[in-house]
Amino acid sequence: MAKPPCPCGLGAPYGDCCGKLHQGLAAAATAEQLMRSRYSAFVVGDAAYLLRTWHSATRPAELQLDNNIRWTGLEVLHTTGGSPFHTEGTVEFQAYYQGGSLHENSLFTRENGAWVYVEAVIDGGAASV
Repeated sequence: MAKPPCPCGLGAPYGDCCGKLHQGLAAAATAEQLMRSRYSAFVVGDAAYLLRTWHSATRPAELQLDNNIRWTGLEVLHTTGGSPFHTEGTVEFQAYYQGGSLHENSLFTRENGAWVYVEAVIDGGAASV
Protein backbone atom coordinates (compact mmCIF):
# COMPACT_ATOMS: atom_id res chain seq x y z
CA MET A 1 0.00 0.00 0.00
CA ALA A 2 1.42 3.37 -1.02
CA LYS A 3 2.12 5.93 1.69
CA PRO A 4 0.18 9.20 1.36
CA PRO A 5 2.17 12.07 -0.14
CA CYS A 6 3.54 14.83 2.05
CA PRO A 7 1.25 17.86 2.36
CA CYS A 8 4.08 20.12 1.13
CA GLY A 9 3.32 19.12 -2.45
CA LEU A 10 6.63 17.58 -3.50
CA GLY A 11 5.15 14.09 -3.87
CA ALA A 12 7.37 12.14 -1.47
CA PRO A 13 5.73 10.30 1.44
CA TYR A 14 5.34 12.46 4.57
CA GLY A 15 7.73 10.30 6.61
CA ASP A 16 10.45 10.65 3.98
CA CYS A 17 9.87 14.38 3.48
CA CYS A 18 8.64 16.92 6.04
CA GLY A 19 8.06 14.24 8.66
CA LYS A 20 11.84 13.90 9.08
CA LEU A 21 12.12 17.60 9.80
CA HIS A 22 9.16 17.58 12.19
CA GLN A 23 10.72 14.71 14.14
CA GLY A 24 14.14 16.41 14.28
CA LEU A 25 15.80 13.71 12.16
CA ALA A 26 16.83 16.25 9.50
CA ALA A 27 17.15 20.02 9.13
CA ALA A 28 15.91 22.19 6.28
CA ALA A 29 18.69 22.84 3.77
CA THR A 30 16.92 25.82 2.16
CA ALA A 31 14.40 28.50 3.08
CA GLU A 32 11.90 26.92 0.69
CA GLN A 33 12.28 23.51 2.33
CA LEU A 34 11.67 25.11 5.72
CA MET A 35 8.61 26.97 4.41
CA ARG A 36 7.20 23.74 2.94
CA SER A 37 7.82 21.92 6.21
CA ARG A 38 6.11 24.70 8.14
CA TYR A 39 3.07 24.48 5.84
CA SER A 40 3.02 20.72 6.47
CA ALA A 41 3.23 21.39 10.21
CA PHE A 42 0.07 23.49 9.95
CA VAL A 43 -1.62 20.64 8.06
CA VAL A 44 -0.69 17.98 10.65
CA GLY A 45 -1.15 20.30 13.66
CA ASP A 46 2.48 20.38 14.84
CA ALA A 47 2.59 23.69 16.74
CA ALA A 48 5.81 22.68 18.54
CA TYR A 49 7.68 22.45 15.21
CA LEU A 50 6.31 25.82 14.12
CA LEU A 51 7.59 27.42 17.32
CA ARG A 52 11.00 25.68 17.05
CA THR A 53 11.46 27.01 13.52
CA TRP A 54 10.43 30.59 14.32
CA HIS A 55 13.11 33.27 14.85
CA SER A 56 13.62 34.02 18.55
CA ALA A 57 13.04 37.76 18.00
CA THR A 58 9.58 37.30 16.45
CA ARG A 59 8.41 33.97 17.93
CA PRO A 60 5.20 34.17 19.96
CA ALA A 61 5.22 32.73 23.48
CA GLU A 62 2.62 30.16 22.43
CA LEU A 63 0.72 29.13 19.34
CA GLN A 64 -2.82 27.86 19.17
CA LEU A 65 -3.68 26.28 15.82
CA ASP A 66 -7.24 26.47 14.50
CA ASN A 67 -8.38 22.86 14.14
CA ASN A 68 -11.29 23.99 11.95
CA ILE A 69 -9.02 25.05 9.08
CA ARG A 70 -8.52 22.30 6.49
CA TRP A 71 -5.41 23.05 4.44
CA THR A 72 -5.75 21.70 0.91
CA GLY A 73 -2.64 22.70 -1.05
CA LEU A 74 0.49 24.77 -1.42
CA GLU A 75 1.93 26.64 -4.37
CA VAL A 76 5.40 28.23 -4.16
CA LEU A 77 5.32 31.31 -6.40
CA HIS A 78 8.79 32.81 -6.08
CA THR A 79 11.97 32.58 -4.02
CA THR A 80 14.94 34.88 -3.50
CA GLY A 81 18.14 33.70 -1.86
CA GLY A 82 17.53 31.00 0.71
CA SER A 83 19.89 28.39 -0.77
CA PRO A 84 22.29 26.29 1.34
CA PHE A 85 24.87 29.03 0.63
CA HIS A 86 22.73 32.02 1.71
CA THR A 87 22.00 33.40 5.16
CA GLU A 88 18.67 34.99 4.22
CA GLY A 89 15.87 34.39 1.74
CA THR A 90 12.23 34.94 0.95
CA VAL A 91 9.57 32.52 -0.20
CA GLU A 92 6.36 33.80 -1.76
CA PHE A 93 3.56 31.26 -1.63
CA GLN A 94 -0.16 30.66 -1.86
CA ALA A 95 -1.57 28.23 0.72
CA TYR A 96 -5.07 26.94 0.08
CA TYR A 97 -7.67 25.90 2.63
CA GLN A 98 -11.32 24.99 2.38
CA GLY A 99 -13.08 28.24 1.55
CA GLY A 100 -10.06 30.41 0.75
CA SER A 101 -6.35 30.92 0.53
CA LEU A 102 -3.45 32.74 2.15
CA HIS A 103 -0.88 34.63 0.08
CA GLU A 104 2.38 35.53 1.83
CA ASN A 105 5.96 36.48 1.08
CA SER A 106 7.89 35.11 4.06
CA LEU A 107 11.32 36.18 5.26
CA PHE A 108 13.71 33.48 6.47
CA THR A 109 17.16 33.74 7.99
CA ARG A 110 19.63 31.53 9.78
CA GLU A 111 19.74 31.42 13.55
CA ASN A 112 22.48 29.30 15.10
CA GLY A 113 23.09 27.88 11.62
CA ALA A 114 19.50 26.68 11.07
CA TRP A 115 16.86 28.20 8.79
CA VAL A 116 14.06 29.92 10.72
CA TYR A 117 10.95 31.89 9.79
CA VAL A 118 11.19 35.60 10.68
CA GLU A 119 7.99 37.25 9.45
CA ALA A 120 5.81 38.13 6.49
CA VAL A 121 7.19 40.80 4.19
CA ILE A 122 4.67 43.39 2.98
CA ASP A 123 5.46 45.87 0.15
CA GLY A 124 9.22 45.68 0.66
CA GLY A 125 8.96 46.01 4.45
CA ALA A 126 8.24 43.65 7.26
CA ALA A 127 4.77 43.05 8.59
CA SER A 128 4.30 43.27 12.32
CA VAL A 129 3.88 39.87 13.90
